[in-house]
Amino acid sequence: MFFENKLIPGQFIKRYKRFFVDIKIKNKIITAHCPNTGSMSGLLEEGNKVWISKSNNPNRKLAYTLEIIETKKSKVGVNTHAANKIVHHALKNNLIKEFKNISEIKPEIKFGLNTRFDFMVVNKKDKIFIEVKNVTLSRKKMIAEFPDAITSRGLKHINQLVEAGKKNYKVFLLYLIQRDDCDLFTIANDIDPNYASALANAVKKKLNVLCYDCKFSTKGIKVNKRIKMKLNDI
Repeated sequence: MFFENKLIPGQFIKRYKRFFVDIKIKNKIITAHCPNTGSMSGLLEEGNKVWISKSNNPNRKLAYTLEIIETKKSKVGVNTHAANKIVHHALKNNLIKEFKNISEIKPEIKFGLNTRFDFMVVNKKDKIFIEVKNVTLSRKKMIAEFPDAITSRGLKHINQLVEAGKKNYKVFLLYLIQRDDCDLFTIANDIDPNYASALANAVKKKLNVLCYDCKFSTKGIKVNKRIKMKLNDI
C-alpha cells in the first residue's frame, strides 16, 4: 500500500476528543485526524516521533492524518483504515502464501442481514471470506496482542465467520500487526475475555487464524512475514 504523498515526520504532543491529535512539525503545531478509535495503549507518549500524511483533497476539514508512531525505536501503524488497503495490496501481489492462485478479490462483501466481511477471494476450489483486524498493542517485548479494548464488533465478526463456515465458505481471520518489533501474537484475554472465549470456540469450528506483520517506509506499508501465534491458553 502506497501513501498518497510522502509522509511528513513530526513529534506527538497530545490526543483529544478521540479523533484529534496535535503534532509538532519543526516549530509549528498542527492538528491531524487520528484514524484509530482504540485505546492505543503504550503509544501516546508526548515527544514520540510520528509520521503524518497530507491529503490532496482541498475540502477535507483536517488536511493531515496520523499514520505511524515510533515507540521504543519501533514503528507502529495506527491508521486502522489502512489495514484493508495493506491486505488488498498483499492479495494482489501474492504476499500472503495462504491466498495464492486466487482469481478474484472482492472487498466489503455482505453476508447475512447485517454483516460485511472485508474480503471474499475466489480460487479454483473455494470461496473464502477474510476478516482483517488491525493490531497495534504490545505490552510485553516482542509480543503483539489483540484487542486493546472490548470489541463487540470483533465478537460479532467471529460469530458470523462461524456461520459462513457452516455454509461451505472457507473462513479466515487475519490479524495484521502494524508493527515491526514482534515475533509472537496472542489474544489479550484480560482485556476482553468474551472475545477470547469466542475465538477459541470458533477455531474448533474450522475458523482459520493467520497473523502477519508489516514492513514500513515513508512511501508505504506492506505485508512482511507470517508471525507465530499462541492461542492455546485463551
